[in-house]
Amino acid sequence: MAKAYLEITLKIDAADREGAAGVYNQYKGPFLETIPGALSKELLVHVEDVQVLHGFDSAENAQVYLLSDLFNNDVVVALKPYLKDDPDVRVYTVA
Repeated sequence: MAKAYLEITLKIDAADREGAAGVYNQYKGPFLETIPGALSKELLVHVEDVQVLHGFDSAENAQVYLLSDLFNNDVVVALKPYLKDDPDVRVYTVA
């Protein structure tokens, strides 16, 4: 059971969502296989935005992921062409 969630909200045009979903699918496996404490990763699509919800065993591991090479050198770089604005990044702990 996840004890913390990393929620990243992305402003992406409807026409670009398929490309962004491709980035999600490309990096979901490496995220779950290589990131310490990673438990789950879900893509949530809304009319106004897209959210990626990452489950972790701790808030500390969620913060560590934000500093990782996978996040900064792979995921962020691959998503950059699709983003309309800076992502909203939040870490939540489960009460």
